[in-house]
Amino acid sequence: MSRKRYAGRTHAELGELLDYLADRYNQVHFIEADPVSVPHRFSKKEDIEIAAFLTATIAWGNRKAILQSADRMMSRMGESPFDYVMEVSLPSLKKNESVIHRTFNHLDFEFFVRGLRMVYSKYGGLENAFISGFQHGDGAGRAIHDVRNTMLLATHAARSEKHLADPLKGSSAKRINMFLRWMVRRDTRGVDFGLWSSIAPANLSVPLDVHTGNTARALGLLQRTANDWKAVCELDDALRSFDSNDPVKYDYALFGLGVDPDLAGGTFQVNAGIR
Repeated sequence: MSRKRYAGRTHAELGELLDYLADRYNQVHFIEADPVSVPHRFSKKEDIEIAAFLTATIAWGNRKAILQSADRMMSRMGESPFDYVMEVSLPSLKKNESVIHRTFNHLDFEFFVRGLRMVYSKYGGLENAFISGFQHGDGAGRAIHDVRNTMLLATHAARSEKHLADPLKGSSAKRINMFLRWMVRRDTRGVDFGLWSSIAPANLSVPLDVHTGNTARALGLLQRTANDWKAVCELDDALRSFDSNDPVKYDYALFGLGVDPDLAGGTFQVNAGIR
């Protein structure tokens, strides 16, 4: 890859910068103010998975609001997400609970519970459901698409479908890719769970949003202007050139650099980090 592509940095220099930033943000103190803190409350695998899936689903907008909305869902499920998904009769939520998070309302929540029950009944777990998609060899996109189709077998209102991203229709699927990062990545940092040993971190795709997209473009890692699935694939290829076994660790670097006020507008200096 050319020096020009990386805005004046060689491939090795940019890799060193990304490694520095990934190390900076992949820290346990990151958890408290992040949506990943919600599944970290639980110890049972299925509870972690479901809490993570639902929390990731509503992870857009203000972080504080996301956490408050996730708290409402966990409280609604009696702090036992798996038991609730598999056993609840799903009466309508109380009127004052009709809005869960912004456009995600009680009908959407009830559909997701039904859909997750469908996944656990058909595959025996979320991990098995995603494995099936990854085994096609098309990466996260096909896996996300297949799980979406399984969930849509559950009774639902048409409005709820917008909350299930489909990469095969062009969506970047940022939130579900973040969920997969939580479940699959394995290290000793204590942020990601690494619960799913049957899926390789090498096959994950980056959770692409406005922050990561803008930062990736500023660094010359991404040329496509739209934040869609084609952009995800382009950025995946770039990040795999730095670490083919764990490319999504650089999500920390790109997101952190995009939102950290201490670094905004700063000058990047390899070896010395950021100044």
